[in-house]
Amino acid sequence: MTHKFSELEKKMSPESRKRVDQAVQEALKALPLTELRNARGLSQKMLAEALGIQQPAVAKMEKRADMYISTLRSHIEAMGGQLEITARFPEGAVKISNFSHLGTSEN
Repeated sequence: MTHKFSELEKKMSPESRKRVDQAVQEALKALPLTELRNARGLSQKMLAEALGIQQPAVAKMEKRADMYISTLRSHIEAMGGQLEITARFPEGAVKISNFSHLGTSEN
């Protein structure tokens, strides 16, 4: 027997709903590009149009494990985001600013 999540959610306690919401928010903090694009409600074709490239190029980009920072920045910006690079150390995190001008008209 299948149930809609909304029906199950109505039966959950407020504490359970809060735990689920927190787990979802944590999961959304670390996503591969494909899942990030999907979560933003974009198709590869829509993203390709925003980037001015062909859809197969988006598919190829999403499969890559290594790419230029400027390529990643343009991909993120086409989804409406902003790329920030942060180094994490035991003592704390540091935002790396060397790349802030890449992919912008300041080049």
